[in-house]
Amino acid sequence: MAFKVGITRDLMTADGQPCFGPRAFEVLKANPDITWEWLSEDVAEVAPDIAARYDGLHLNAPRVTQATLARGDCRLKVIARNGVGYDTVDLPAASAKGIVVTNTPIAVRRPVAVATLTMIFALAGRLFKKHELVHTGRWNDRASFMGQGLTGCTLGLVGAGGIGQEILRLARPFFGRMIVADPYADAAMVAGLGASIVPLEALMREADFVVVCCLLNEETRHLIDARKLALMKPTAYYLNMGRGPIHDEQALAEVLQSGRIAGAGLDVTEREPIEPDSPLLGMANVIITPHALCWTDECFHEIASTALRSIVDVSLGRKPVHVVNA
Repeated sequence: MAFKVGITRDLMTADGQPCFGPRAFEVLKANPDITWEWLSEDVAEVAPDIAARYDGLHLNAPRVTQATLARGDCRLKVIARNGVGYDTVDLPAASAKGIVVTNTPIAVRRPVAVATLTMIFALAGRLFKKHELVHTGRWNDRASFMGQGLTGCTLGLVGAGGIGQEILRLARPFFGRMIVADPYADAAMVAGLGASIVPLEALMREADFVVVCCLLNEETRHLIDARKLALMKPTAYYLNMGRGPIHDEQALAEVLQSGRIAGAGLDVTEREPIEPDSPLLGMANVIITPHALCWTDECFHEIASTALRSIVDVSLGRKPVHVVNA
């Protein structure tokens, strides 16, 4: 009997091609019994009917809830997340059904680290303001919009997992000091990357660039609240490269509107897509990208190949490498 795989349509380009490129599908040839297809509908949440049609799902943004998996005809054996985060999947519900949930933590490390530095450089160099000067005929105003050098700055990371560690490796030549807030990090490992562990409150006070790069869970939801944002220097920048709900977006908007911090770079927002009336959209000192700054052909090929390899492993009765509900 064929092992049937469904792929969510948010991984499809406008002309019907896989956004990660067709080469990733070579992985599926390891099991000739696998068949795959795009879901017929574009969904925000996977419906029970979909869970009854497929043995495996390769998905990006759609949520998998308890209701998704509740019916007795649920056929799923594996849910492969196209990325490192898995907060969109109800892990207890999947585990109760014996469904393996996987992610792709290695494939995203270098791309997200590069995206983080891209955001830092854009903020520090006032890239978009200088772009505006040229396009509005204000070339001679450039002396009034000086950028900020980094060699005397402190980089602070909220989270020192795989992505955080890669950021430290790449950022080390640029920053005078690097600090990390992570209660689970190994101090010797962090020191080997040129950083030191400090309490979160100290990081918020001391860092010139605060970068959130931890997972979203009940422990980190609204971890960066109004009280912690109030600790930041008025010259500091806040970046979130992890998940939007890790910060309180209303509190963030307030400190930005009042000028209590210098600016922000957000690849993620508390609600996605961001609401069109969000006050963040009108702020000249805020850069917002659509949860896609790390998306490159290389990045998405590696992510998709890893996710599809996990599906192949389950189809062949093997344990995948990156299981999040082991």
